[in-house]
Amino acid sequence: MGSTGYGDWIRDFETARRERAGQGDPDWRTGVPLHPAIRRSVQRFQVGEDGDGAELITKAEAAGDAEYASAVRMFVAEERNHARLLALLLASGDAPTIASHWSDRIFVTLRRALGLRLELLVLMIAEVVALRYYRALRDGGEDALTREVAGRVLADEERHVPFHCHRLRRALRPLPAPARVLVTSGWRAALAVACLVVAVDHGPALWRLGVGRGRFAVEVVRSSGPIAAAMR
Repeated sequence: MGSTGYGDWIRDFETARRERAGQGDPDWRTGVPLHPAIRRSVQRFQVGEDGDGAELITKAEAAGDAEYASAVRMFVAEERNHARLLALLLASGDAPTIASHWSDRIFVTLRRALGLRLELLVLMIAEVVALRYYRALRDGGEDALTREVAGRVLADEERHVPFHCHRLRRALRPLPAPARVLVTSGWRAALAVACLVVAVDHGPALWRLGVGRGRFAVEVVRSSGPIAAAMR
């Protein structure tokens, strides 16, 4: 993507939207009941995806860059589509969604209390954890529909992380180099803590998916190095 402006990102989001429209939904009739551990895990991630994004959109609009605000609205639309796909995956196996989960309430409270730059740093914690989670669900899912849905969500998340990195790189650029290192090091430390919490909370599902708590945590933390460097 270009180093300035968000026109390329808007075109990227629009291309993905057209591809989704052409592809259509998975065949929900092929769904089967999820293993209880995986069902509970998917329910919790579905809650995390199911926000309206109003606070983020408002902050993006207040930043004064119309192209960026437009790209953020497209990002939010993709996140809401993830929530829809996960809800339909659960429904295909006769499982309900849940109204809330404590981990999501904490993330939402932190994000809403902060300005755009710090909100994006908190959001990036969730996005990086989600990358490894959906990869595990895609590779270790016990039925074809679960693997397909996870693969679709993962493909979007793999674009979302560099999108937010682009914005954070521009936001951190005015800071002195030592301050940028301090911010991204603090972000990596916060990510490590959040990752450990997720690994414990979703441990039974991760084990069922063939990953396990320890491997999940190590791989998430390891992946954060290049991402922090991209932010700087």
